[in-house]
Amino acid sequence: MRANFFPIFNNSLLVYNEAKNNLNESHLMKYITNSKYELIPVVEKQLPEIVFITSYPPRECGIATYTQDLKNAIQEKFGNTFSLKVCALETTGENYNYSEDVKYKLNSDAEVNFSDLAIKINADKNIAMVFLQHEFGLFGGVYGDFLLKFMKHLKRPVTTTFHSVLPNPDKKIKEVVRKIADYSDFLVVMTDISKTILMTNYGIAERKISVISHGTHLVASFDNLQHKTKNQFSDRVVLTTFGLLNEGKSIETALDALPKIIEKFPNVIYLIIGKTHPEVLKREGEKYRNFLYEKVQNLHLENNVRFINKYLSLDELMDYLQRTKIYLFTSKDPNQAVSGTLAYAMACGCPVIATPIPHAKEFLQGAGFNYDFQDANQLAEKTIELLYNPKLLREMRLNALHKISPTSWQNSAIAHIELVKNNSKKHKIVLQYEMPKISLNHIKRMTTINGLIQFSAISKPNIESGYTLDDNARALIAVTKHYQLTNAEEDLELIKIYLKFILFCQQEDGSFLNYVDKEGNFTANNGNENLEDANGRAIWALGEFTSFYDILDKNMIRKAKFAIEKSLKNILKFHSPRAISFAIKGLYFYNLDKESPRVNHLITSLADNLVSKYRGVSDKKWKWFEDYLTYANSILPEAMLFAGLSTGSELYKNIAKTSFDFLLSLTFKDDQIKVISNQGWYHKGKTFNQFGEQPIDVAYTILALQTFYQVYEDASYKDKMKIAFDWFLGKNHLHQIIYNPKTGGCYDGLEQYHVNLNQGAESTISYLLSRLAMEKVTNSIKEMKFYEEVFQNE
Repeated sequence: MRANFFPIFNNSLLVYNEAKNNLNESHLMKYITNSKYELIPVVEKQLPEIVFITSYPPRECGIATYTQDLKNAIQEKFGNTFSLKVCALETTGENYNYSEDVKYKLNSDAEVNFSDLAIKINADKNIAMVFLQHEFGLFGGVYGDFLLKFMKHLKRPVTTTFHSVLPNPDKKIKEVVRKIADYSDFLVVMTDISKTILMTNYGIAERKISVISHGTHLVASFDNLQHKTKNQFSDRVVLTTFGLLNEGKSIETALDALPKIIEKFPNVIYLIIGKTHPEVLKREGEKYRNFLYEKVQNLHLENNVRFINKYLSLDELMDYLQRTKIYLFTSKDPNQAVSGTLAYAMACGCPVIATPIPHAKEFLQGAGFNYDFQDANQLAEKTIELLYNPKLLREMRLNALHKISPTSWQNSAIAHIELVKNNSKKHKIVLQYEMPKISLNHIKRMTTINGLIQFSAISKPNIESGYTLDDNARALIAVTKHYQLTNAEEDLELIKIYLKFILFCQQEDGSFLNYVDKEGNFTANNGNENLEDANGRAIWALGEFTSFYDILDKNMIRKAKFAIEKSLKNILKFHSPRAISFAIKGLYFYNLDKESPRVNHLITSLADNLVSKYRGVSDKKWKWFEDYLTYANSILPEAMLFAGLSTGSELYKNIAKTSFDFLLSLTFKDDQIKVISNQGWYHKGKTFNQFGEQPIDVAYTILALQTFYQVYEDASYKDKMKIAFDWFLGKNHLHQIIYNPKTGGCYDGLEQYHVNLNQGAESTISYLLSRLAMEKVTNSIKEMKFYEEVFQNE
């Protein structure tokens, strides 16, 4: 433990680092040395430690890369919750230059070293979990049984990940695996097939086994690669295989298949990416690679094959894979359980033709084909079939993305940390999800000169879906708030686009239409649907927009005010509680600088309408405005609170707080939010569907919590904001991310068994509004007492 000295200020701690962010050095030293304040030691609590026992870079090994990716993902997701360290496995004669996160080294050739390592780890009571990566070749002894001596004496919780699970084991293999299982608190495998083998062939209890798929990297965009400047194969049909080269990969099968493929598609080029495996290089040099070179010459494939004999960076590798039309997985090892290369290819949207290892059999349904081991004819036929069918290729591309995206490293990190949390006996683990950086990347990708596009296919904008007033109204608020925070000039162009779209949607009578096609024409949907809520949202957006008059161009503010004034004659015609509520919120902000009696009268009339609805339905157990809960519920009590603030009515405020606390009692359970399902609304006196949650409802909850926290200064509202925001980061019933930090987009929904991976405008703007609310509350907490007390005493 380490002690730092922090000054006491009015009986509260003034944290040094926060002070440093708000004062210059001279101010800081003044307050620290001022005799009025007492310096006391504050003990920094050590973070619970996780130790990975594994091969580790710069050692070139698939498990080393796997562990580094997993560790980095945990660091990214939970960096303030855990300290992450590594015990790097080596063999005699190896001496790698490791990064500082390597705390231990283990020479796996000597049995005595395993006992010594157990003693060191047992001595550190701060270790909450050991993640052991198991492959038979990594550990010394017969089938790596030196490891058992370490595990027998280990007194810390251990999770063992089996990278290979051999079916029909001999007696010795079975004995080693069962003992490892006995010594482990949890076992992790990467396929359901591997889990079944452990249960049936090894007799291991199901309760001990978790399936956590091999992690994959999220890809920023799946837009057309034709425009990439680095695309050196733009006129070729690219087939690819990558990984550390060894004869088990059976690359020769693909080479034998190529002549038949080239006969139909002469512009095919086959990329063989990767260095020779270092262990193979030690034993036999480049014997296998030279064999492949010779085969290329014998088959006259020089114009159709490229060897890329180097270790590529992740960005380079993903770039090659995104250019790939079909990925060929040619392993001839039937006992190989999983392949990181297959997972990475699918993450880049590659249809895959693969030999039937368990990983491929489970994941390629609809995303590729399996073929028999070392059968070049089958491989050629499957490749030709796919290349002849562009529609099927596109379908498989999307299916690959849908299949593999839940296995992102972020989700893998969450799944592993759930094991740590669930086994926490000595360490009270309170997970702290790291706040992602604010990004407008996907919003910019979704925005044209006409407005914000409505839908996307995964992360690719679908211009055919057109535009809506709803999305552009929310976008106007979100990007204006982002501009207030960052003063980023490029935000102004987006703001102008969204404002122009809203004004375009307003009709001569002051009302608004909602739906616009890609050509800029209003669609038939405008006549077929009730547009009250869309009109309410437009008034909210324009009203709140005018409250930023101190940072925005006066001409834009003037246009927004004119549009609101034009719409006022329609507001009292609203019947929808949500339309009424959006309008109240907009009018509250619109009236902040003018305090118009006319606007206050409108707010009162609208709020009285909600009071009437509330009194007509509510009772001792049901504190709500309707006899059911649907979407955007939080806007109703928030609007009542704004009405109370605007008019001074305690009745409005009391109804606001009572109804909001009632709603929160239904949507927050067990330190987690679960908003009302869009698969079946919650009717009074009945049970409701637990699944079908949308980001927009989480966002409205966060915005309302922010308002109630600012008014009542009740810390429980602030705490619930964090709980609700963590829903986007993986604190939900599937333990999967809803926000994609690579694209900057937000997934469209959380269902019972899957996440809807499309990243539409509504979801992405909802996330941004939530993230900006969290930023504002976090900053205000840091600054509030500090400025209030420090500067008044200067």
